[in-house]
Amino acid sequence: MKTNAAVLWESPGNFEVTELELDPPKAREVLVEYHHAGLCHSDEHLRHGDLPTPLPIVGGHEGSGIVIEIGPGVTRVEPGDHFITSWMPGCGHCRFCHMGKNNLCDNGAYILAGTMLDGTQRLHGRGVSMGSIDVVGAFSQYNVVPESCVIRIENDVPLDAAALTACGVPTGWGSAVNAADTRPGDVVVVFGTGGIGINAVQGAAFAGAGVVVAVDPVTFKRDMALKLGATHAFENAAEAHEFVMSSTRGQGADSAIVTIGVATTRIAAEAFAMVRKAGTVVITSVGHPSVELQLPMSELTFYEKRVVGSLFGSSNPYLAIPKFIELYKQGHLKLDELITGRYPLDAINDGYDDMLSGKNIRGVLDIEH
Repeated sequence: MKTNAAVLWESPGNFEVTELELDPPKAREVLVEYHHAGLCHSDEHLRHGDLPTPLPIVGGHEGSGIVIEIGPGVTRVEPGDHFITSWMPGCGHCRFCHMGKNNLCDNGAYILAGTMLDGTQRLHGRGVSMGSIDVVGAFSQYNVVPESCVIRIENDVPLDAAALTACGVPTGWGSAVNAADTRPGDVVVVFGTGGIGINAVQGAAFAGAGVVVAVDPVTFKRDMALKLGATHAFENAAEAHEFVMSSTRGQGADSAIVTIGVATTRIAAEAFAMVRKAGTVVITSVGHPSVELQLPMSELTFYEKRVVGSLFGSSNPYLAIPKFIELYKQGHLKLDELITGRYPLDAINDGYDDMLSGKNIRGVLDIEH
């Protein structure tokens, strides 16, 4: 069958909507029809060359839609089911899956490989074959994905809001709740309140943090953070540092979470300086492979500060995503408010340009068929 998809043909470069041929699903694979896809910064990293992957490739890993056809051996879903993507195709039997760390499954080797789990490709165009980012390729009208990348949801859940729970919401929320282990009364600082950081704010507030400080240079994003759980918001780290130290009698924050678009050595150091003894710095942002941490070693040891990375909010997608849908239905998690820009598939680059200019918390593609 044919599908229109946003393809990255070169990097740095822009996505180009291209008509492709799509093969039918093989064993334990699913043909899906995408309805919505979130414009997550991870795909912007592809556009700018921060994440190396074989090209060409179809972008998009934060998607939702309807199952059209299932291949042999599929048991998780049936045609007609509504779904959310899991960008990690958890195998369920490696060491990390057995530890409950499905977000670190050994199948992670495939998310930037440009192939399906059997090493082959299902998409073809302009005389070449290509893969999908994170094995899901949500920037496409249709695609074939592993059944382990499809999480079924009730058919009455709005698919546009649901798409955000595929990445941005769990990544931010889990950074605060799981990786930072936010407790009632904590002081939490969130660096960057875009599509990831705004959910770290929501997660910290839901976990009972007494003070949630948002740090972002964009007024619109600071204002949104204050509406969704932040108690204070500052334009830069210096202002936030002064407030945190004065309000904690010089002790510092319990945790600082870095969710800015591209991780930098400077922001990591500012977060490290912001936390108290035995405080935690969570690095969720993706940095260029050549960027290294530079921290005062004596302070790391004598103050027992902790620096931890967090992938997908240190969450198990198969457990976390259904919980977030329930929190949304119960009114505890705001999703509709996060959608601040909507775009057709052929305006995908405009959506990312708006994200970079600070106009969006989360842009969403409305994919027509």
